[in-house]
Amino acid sequence: MSGEKPKRATLPPVQENIDKLEKAINVGNFYGAQQMYKSISARYVSAQRYSEALDLLHSGACLQLKHGQVTCGAELAVLFVETLVKGKIPFDEDILDRVRKIYKMFPQIPVPSNLGDDDDVQELTEALGAAKTRVEGCSSFLRAAIKWSAEFGAPRNGDPQLHVMLAEYIYSESPELDMARVSYHFVRGNNPKKFASTLVNFMGKCYPGEDDIVIARAVLMYLSMGNLRDANYLMDELKRQVTSQELDFPQSDLVQFITFLLQTLERDALPLFNMLRVNYKSSIDREPAFIEGGSVAR
Repeated sequence: MSGEKPKRATLPPVQENIDKLEKAINVGNFYGAQQMYKSISARYVSAQRYSEALDLLHSGACLQLKHGQVTCGAELAVLFVETLVKGKIPFDEDILDRVRKIYKMFPQIPVPSNLGDDDDVQELTEALGAAKTRVEGCSSFLRAAIKWSAEFGAPRNGDPQLHVMLAEYIYSESPELDMARVSYHFVRGNNPKKFASTLVNFMGKCYPGEDDIVIARAVLMYLSMGNLRDANYLMDELKRQVTSQELDFPQSDLVQFITFLLQTLERDALPLFNMLRVNYKSSIDREPAFIEGGSVAR
């Protein structure tokens, strides 16, 4: 015990370090401040002063991101979550609010879509690279937060609100959009209405004839998790939003299969389910993941 006391005494109140490093960032010394955030927070952690380490890392992540330093900010954000794990900090609304505040500091910048001369091409290339960096940084942070939440008090799949944050950021910022990944997090979230809005938005951008696959994937993902309630809600909300926007809802065999499937599962009628699989086999086979993931096989 006597060996610990001098170590603790050498550490000043954390606000002194927060103020000092904020000044460094405000004058543009981003890299120097970053190294200090890492080294000073490590000292607080080794002294088991986790609350002060968290305050320092939270401040640093938000400030770096505010100044557009995405790589630095994301690194400190991940360290913030790692400190939650080291300190065995339980999941609660206060910590969730701090995670949300960091998340909201990640830049959201539309990627330019118009190509012209060579300068425009170079600008687009740089913008795509920056977007990829943003998505990778935010994803690393939120995936770590989801894992922490699952281990320290949230549901076993992680906090649903964190999943929605990640789904939204991937959808809005990814230069190469992966709707399967977006859907993965939305179905583990708690906002099927927002998921429906995202799907309707995507249906206006995807290749003709693929909008039914997007709908089927989303419904089957819910069903593979045993969530018939949100699967039904999603279909109803999709139809409502499409109608309100005066758009056309897909009327393919695959959508027909999904509609009949939902009705069948409400009745728990296995023979009818097996008949549907046979009758709509060609539509199901359009997307190998429907079979590989076991969503239709169950």
